[in-house]
Amino acid sequence: MTGDPRHYQIATLAALLAYGMVRLEFQVSVTQSATMLAAALATQWLCTRWWRLPAFDPRSPLISGLSLSLLLRTTDLGVAVVAAVVTIASKFVIRHRGKHLYNPTNFGLVVMLIATDAAWVSPGQWGSPAFVAYLMAGLGGLVVYRAARSDVTYAFGACYVVLVLGRALWLGDPLAVPMHHLQNGALLLFVFHMISDPRTTPDSRAGRVLFAALVAWGAYYVQFELFRTNGLLWALFFAAPLVPIIDRLLPGNRYRWTRPSIGRVVLKGARTHETSHLGPAGGWGPRVGHAGRARVLRVLRGQG
Repeated sequence: MTGDPRHYQIATLAALLAYGMVRLEFQVSVTQSATMLAAALATQWLCTRWWRLPAFDPRSPLISGLSLSLLLRTTDLGVAVVAAVVTIASKFVIRHRGKHLYNPTNFGLVVMLIATDAAWVSPGQWGSPAFVAYLMAGLGGLVVYRAARSDVTYAFGACYVVLVLGRALWLGDPLAVPMHHLQNGALLLFVFHMISDPRTTPDSRAGRVLFAALVAWGAYYVQFELFRTNGLLWALFFAAPLVPIIDRLLPGNRYRWTRPSIGRVVLKGARTHETSHLGPAGGWGPRVGHAGRARVLRVLRGQG
């Protein structure tokens, strides 16, 4: 589907990974990256079969596998495989009302940081050259625009910049100190490709802005008050369970990767009808049985 924003995100992440391997000498081998991608795809396929979903979709596991390749560092190939499996499985296991709770990459990274000392995240691997930041910001901006989640990206960015600059002014630090902290490729990667995940952010715009502010404050607190690294990852991980509460207080329309098309929908394996129809206004046509209707709903919800 040409309008699916995941196509742009896959291209962006793949380009960033290639650039990092070739020019920045990332501490991740082609073998390790390929292994994580294969493990992510295999887990998605197995979960698709186990949960009896209509079709295997490789786009989401490709995004997760590329994100892990960009962020996760380990010298143990087994740890890399486990990280990929945990990342993809979390989408199917940890759900609330048909919506997975955690950003998969964020969940996988935090779980591995907690579970083993053989995995870490290197936030300084991107360096701070202006051209790298511009490249990531431009490509990331394209992704969030296509995914209709630029509001949460810009809300988080604005809140986090205000907090970091405010702290520097309060302490009397020179401007170079907060600017060095903000000129970080890992920060931009988080802003454009993790917190902006449309399937795990609140449904309403007001809810997304509130969520972004909470994550920004949490990241600031972890980084500058608790003096722990990876404050962005920890903040998003602990804020994710608040999304169902925010959705309840500030309801909105559930995001779908693509709009449901009007016309014929082919459903294979339905008990009552091999093909079903949607009516001209999105209603159910006369040929849809109970099982067929359930399968159509699962397709439109984009489960998995």
